[in-house]
Amino acid sequence: MSERITLTGKIGFEPEDKTKKHKDQASWKKVAMVFIDGDICEYYAWFIKKRFNLVLNKPLRGAHVSFINDSMRDLTKNGEISVEEALSNWEAVKKRWDGKKVEIVLDLNPRTDDRTWWLNIPNEERNGLQAIRNELGLGRPYFGMHMSIGYANEKNIEHSVYIHDLIKKGFIK
Repeated sequence: MSERITLTGKIGFEPEDKTKKHKDQASWKKVAMVFIDGDICEYYAWFIKKRFNLVLNKPLRGAHVSFINDSMRDLTKNGEISVEEALSNWEAVKKRWDGKKVEIVLDLNPRTDDRTWWLNIPNEERNGLQAIRNELGLGRPYFGMHMSIGYANEKNIEHSVYIHDLIKKGFIK
């Protein structure tokens, strides 16, 4: 049985662009997140540091779950509906959900792909956020739903890869 934690966050549609990449994608991509107050990312990054001596950089937007990060192509269902209809639907869903508080359940077993470390939202706990995606005609997100803890930078990426390899081989948990 996995250990879990329940947190409360606030839904935010179209968050502020933080990077050039965000600005460049803003014309063709729609984003919605659950923002979680507090230092939960720093807290779990501290555990990674203590357990593996691996320092992680903080997520740019702080503690959050990106539950919509989809292109206009996805929102128009590959052209089945018009861009205008997709944008109208987006605005209606945004009006209904933006600023609302929701509960998020996280599995406390950290995951990594070598560079980024995160906590998953278990599949059976994704229904609320998936229901909002469903209102927009969106299926399950490609990367699943998760909260990033942080990421390894160029100075420590090799150490992060090494730790991940040990985890995959079952030498450490």
